[in-house]
Amino acid sequence: MMAIPREKVLDNTITMLSEGYNYIPNRRRRFQSNIFQTRLLGQKAICIGGEEAAEVFYDDEKFTRKGAVPNRIKESLFGKNGVHVQEGAAHRHRKGMFMSLMTSDRISELMAITEKQWEVAIADWHQKRRIVLFPEVEKIMCRIACEWAGVPLWANELNQRTRDLSAMIDSFGAVGPRHWQGRTARNRSERWIRTIIEQVRDGKRYPREDTALYTMAWHRDLQGRLLDLQTAAVELLNIVRPIVAVGRYVTFGALAINDFPETKKKLQEGDKEYTRIFVQEVRRYYPFGPFLGAKVQNNFNWGGHKFKKGILVLLDVYGTNRDPDLWDQPDEFRPERFKEWGGSPFDFIPQGGGDYDIGHRCPGEWITVDIMSVSLAFLAKRIDYKVPKQNLNFSMVRIPSIPKSRFIMRDVISQ
Repeated sequence: MMAIPREKVLDNTITMLSEGYNYIPNRRRRFQSNIFQTRLLGQKAICIGGEEAAEVFYDDEKFTRKGAVPNRIKESLFGKNGVHVQEGAAHRHRKGMFMSLMTSDRISELMAITEKQWEVAIADWHQKRRIVLFPEVEKIMCRIACEWAGVPLWANELNQRTRDLSAMIDSFGAVGPRHWQGRTARNRSERWIRTIIEQVRDGKRYPREDTALYTMAWHRDLQGRLLDLQTAAVELLNIVRPIVAVGRYVTFGALAINDFPETKKKLQEGDKEYTRIFVQEVRRYYPFGPFLGAKVQNNFNWGGHKFKKGILVLLDVYGTNRDPDLWDQPDEFRPERFKEWGGSPFDFIPQGGGDYDIGHRCPGEWITVDIMSVSLAFLAKRIDYKVPKQNLNFSMVRIPSIPKSRFIMRDVISQ
């Protein structure tokens, strides 16, 4: 067995926070290796990256997510006892609940809702001289998510619900005030959703049977028991929250249209296929999730290295999507690269890798692509606007990242 390249430090947590998305890629380059060992949060950790690394990372016989997600992330982003931390038969059963919502009819309805909500928003934007895109898009996504999921959302609570869902997303790589805001927002959101699910179970509210609200309210576990109220609320938020998170990708898409103006003409003149490959390149090129964690479930050997049970392993998500061994000129924004992409489940992993149906890959990845496609088509084809001078830089240390100005638009008019 070969020794794993090792950082000789007592703990590298502060360095990881100071380097952000580039922490693992920097060391992969330094060691000229897709694997290295470090210490984070007082424990030994092995960092891996690349297509082969992603493939082994999603082998459920080798890795478990149990105990790998820090409590601070469960308490702000994911919630406790959700699908993300289930394993084995329990995970497959819970994942099946989510996949049951991803039928062609329901996705078609989601796209119709997305178009409708963009029409409503654009009509409102005409009355305003200045729009800050990111918070506006998050509100659009909140309305889309709640309508599709069957969750009632009153006009006077839209801003609060959007702020809370946004704070949960914004907290996952944060320390200090941003993290605590996310925890407070999660607690408030879980109370909101628990009340709604309780109303369904008490016969005071009757959602459509094909909605996420109905599905989560009446889902039974492998022992035939209804999910407890808290877990049902966590899982319903795991439908609503990720759709709101699409607003971050849409904002980066607007930045791409601005930074690479030749793509706007192609979006305006091109077909749905060009829009789709543009969306995929946005997801590859811009930072969102830096890495994912799991723990070794059983001792095994990989790549000439030993992995011992219980060791924390981090998969380099950002670096794999920018890996020069996988992507030609990865630091260039070129949507056309996806024309010939083979669709590997392990070389392009912005929302995780592996199998959708039974693995830990995000079940909503393709609705992310569809929502982005509709949204960016609106920005490119349906409206015209000016982009005033502003700070459009985005941090590679702040996780999750977003343009500093949140993308300001002026003088929005319909085309």
